[in-house]
Amino acid sequence: MHDESGRGCLVGAGGLTSFVGRRREIADVRRNLSASRLVTLTGPGGIGKTRLALVTADRVRKAFRDGTQVVQLASLDDQREVASAFTSALTVLDQSNRSATQQLVDHVRTQQVLLVVDNCEHVLPTTAELLAVLLETAPGLRVLATSREPLGIAGELVTVIPPLSVPTADQLHDAASVDHSEAVQLLVDRARSVAPDFAVTDANRAAVRHLCERLDGMPLAIELAAIRLRTLSVGQVVERLDHRFDLLTGGSRVARPRQQTLRALIDWSHELCSEDERLLWARMSVFPGGCDLRAVEEVCGYGDLAAERVVDVLDRLVAKSIVIADHFGEQVRYRQLMTVREYGAERLGRIGGLPVLRRRMRDHYLHRARAMVEEWCGPGQHEMLAAMRRDHTNLLAVLEWSLATPEERPAGGRLAALLCYHWIVGGSLSEGRRRLDRILSMLDGDTVERGSVLWVAVWATLLQGDREAAAARLAELEHVAEVLDDPELSAHAANWRALYHLFSGNLPAAIELYHRAVDGHRALGGTAAVLTAQFQLAMARNFQEPAGNALETCREVLAVSTRHGERWNHAYALWISGLQHWRTGDMPAAKRAATAALEIQRDFTDGVCTALVLELTSWIAMSNGHADNAALLGAAAGAVWHRLGTSIDAFGPHITAESRRMARQVAEALGTERVDEVTRRLAHLTKAEAIELALETAAAAKPSAVPRIARSCPLTDRELEVARLIATGLSNRAIAEALVISTRTVDGHVERILNKLGFASRTQVASWTVSLDESTAQAQAHGTPAR
Repeated sequence: MHDESGRGCLVGAGGLTSFVGRRREIADVRRNLSASRLVTLTGPGGIGKTRLALVTADRVRKAFRDGTQVVQLASLDDQREVASAFTSALTVLDQSNRSATQQLVDHVRTQQVLLVVDNCEHVLPTTAELLAVLLETAPGLRVLATSREPLGIAGELVTVIPPLSVPTADQLHDAASVDHSEAVQLLVDRARSVAPDFAVTDANRAAVRHLCERLDGMPLAIELAAIRLRTLSVGQVVERLDHRFDLLTGGSRVARPRQQTLRALIDWSHELCSEDERLLWARMSVFPGGCDLRAVEEVCGYGDLAAERVVDVLDRLVAKSIVIADHFGEQVRYRQLMTVREYGAERLGRIGGLPVLRRRMRDHYLHRARAMVEEWCGPGQHEMLAAMRRDHTNLLAVLEWSLATPEERPAGGRLAALLCYHWIVGGSLSEGRRRLDRILSMLDGDTVERGSVLWVAVWATLLQGDREAAAARLAELEHVAEVLDDPELSAHAANWRALYHLFSGNLPAAIELYHRAVDGHRALGGTAAVLTAQFQLAMARNFQEPAGNALETCREVLAVSTRHGERWNHAYALWISGLQHWRTGDMPAAKRAATAALEIQRDFTDGVCTALVLELTSWIAMSNGHADNAALLGAAAGAVWHRLGTSIDAFGPHITAESRRMARQVAEALGTERVDEVTRRLAHLTKAEAIELALETAAAAKPSAVPRIARSCPLTDRELEVARLIATGLSNRAIAEALVISTRTVDGHVERILNKLGFASRTQVASWTVSLDESTAQAQAHGTPAR
């Protein structure tokens, strides 16, 4: 439910269908959100809690500096997975080995954000405990939760969501009262999607009112019933529902619980499905996180439902509102509402076949993960990572099933290892390490599967700066590789032992092993692995050998990656070449390389490369005499490191020494107090905002195509534009909206303006701007250029 950047995107808020009614409830929820930091919408399944929460959140999102985020818990069946679901949904780029809860606390601690937490009821204890911690530690956090029962947290404001308003029998004489009731409006709206000419008339108004009453005003029940109006009249639908309710209640006319009403509608929808449709409905319940067409065909298309028939059956289920099709650009994903999926899972339990489906699902993702590794050295990296992120919940589900089934554990290990780029590059490093460690605790023997999991675990552990744990895993990996005499495992062992030496400061040993790793991977045809080993070799050479050696290795990586359209290794090679150019004093080349690397990092969630390049841009700025920019960029790097839960110290003593040396230079130029102030103000930058700040800073140094009004003005054109808006009295947020840029970017501009002008307040900036414009106008009036 978030965009690729993870910032404030409510995919389900607009939806493919219109939102009808609920004005009173929206007003109530908005009022409650202003009164309490935790508002819980309660009510039975099908009452419309999720849609109401998303729509309300979408309407109030501008009130929150950091937007709105959505955490979906419907797919979880394990209390232990709650915190991980939050970190995944919020795109927490934590590289550390801290608990998921601690990562979340640090992520939201200073944010002003509205968190929509949907479907809490089946993981209620853990969700309530986690939210209590987050609310206590993050004063700017507000939570809008949906649950079939309250969370029971102190300060919680519970809003019980009622059914849609239904006209009474006494209102039949007033056509407007019937036609304008919420339940009737929803029925008409949804009916017109299948019967465009449908309308409430004098002839059917009584039946329409009766139908809405019989459905208890429940939105999901009304939507399911509306589908029947494609082929039945309203009266016929009522007649069939009355009979169904008689069966449910044994003929009693006593008021029925609303869940019984919904059950009757779902039963009816099920009975009106063909055998193929019923089978696919049940089989699709195995996907907790939704899926794409390929997954439906490959996992569900077998036996009595051939794969080639799946798309037609799926199309019919979408038409019947049993399955929802969500469009993400050119991509379409299919999901079931929680109540409908639960019903399908119940049916699947009756007809059997769950183990077969689980195995097919695991093998499907095993195949896709293998393809990702095989195609990694190509142009599709960003798309493959995005696809894996969308399937993250499904991946965890099949891994858990594999581990819970002893004979499936080796295959689970293969899948976990093949997900290496999903864990390392896709922003799930901490989650990945936890999964890998758990698998290793359950995989016995010197097997290829265990060896594969080991090398990925070593990589993850080293990136987290946990060298002690990495050393133990490395020893295991080297043992397995030797016992099996496996050339691929041996190449990986050499590669990650080399990285261990690099991070420990033993450069000669690292360089020797990197050569061995490159040769080993090259002999196996693993181009992507060769590129990774080579850019790490270049990093070691950067601090140990003549400058030409590191640049030569980088040029080779850049040439091969360009030929293949590969970008991830390419970005790291750009960073290292930029670092080498900076070390040799070629600042223009260093700046070009760093800028190109940041442009690539816009499309990746790999915060490590971003933080390293931001450090470099700060050093370049300082070397060029721009201490103010160096402070800003250093603060941006620090913000990204903080989000990752690590620091540049994890990458070895040589680069750490450079970082500290340059930080001292910035502090000497500006003063420690000023640097600390900039760091505090930019401490909450996101990765995306930090990249934009760095790119804008780089662009500001270029000659502008727009003539400067005042040649003597020390500000860039964009900074001057911001200064003028400051003079009008606008806040940073208002300036951001006016210029269509982020508030964080404006914060950076304001910092640079204050630094360049030597001011301490916005009032001084405003006065200076007015004086500048007056002098410019006078100069132009006399035909003299302002200089």
